[in-house]
Amino acid sequence: MDKREALGSWLSGPRAAAEQMGADFGYRGERLGLPQDGPGSIAPVGRRLAALVIDWALCLLVSYGLLARGRAASDVSNWAFVVFGVLSVVTLATAASTPGKRLLGLRLVRLGGGRLGPVAVVLRTILLLLVIPAAMWDRDGRGLHDKAVHAVQVRI
Repeated sequence: MDKREALGSWLSGPRAAAEQMGADFGYRGERLGLPQDGPGSIAPVGRRLAALVIDWALCLLVSYGLLARGRAASDVSNWAFVVFGVLSVVTLATAASTPGKRLLGLRLVRLGGGRLGPVAVVLRTILLLLVIPAAMWDRDGRGLHDKAVHAVQVRI
């Protein structure tokens, strides 16, 4: 292996290096029995992050609209965190989608089909608010907060 191949495998990551050696990981969601493309397939990471940004922006707007008079900006931002938690729990428990997810054509479902129960939605939201579990993904692109409640974000 020359220096270019070694550098190329380092830049492309361990998955690409393993695939070059013959490992077959399949597509994201294959192990979960989900289709590769279209409705019901794993939601792309970019769309999930964009939905999170949209939801957070809505929560900031609500917080500033309700609390902006006579309060410091940091207080309003802290309340946005609370509003985000409430928004997530209420919308995921009732519609299986937050406004951002719905706008981008995503939905949260239990593995095997169906909606998550209220307890699972609350647990998932708490783990999402802790950030670290949501930032750690498996090879299917599911965060630990989704894995803990046996859920997956899919395209509508």
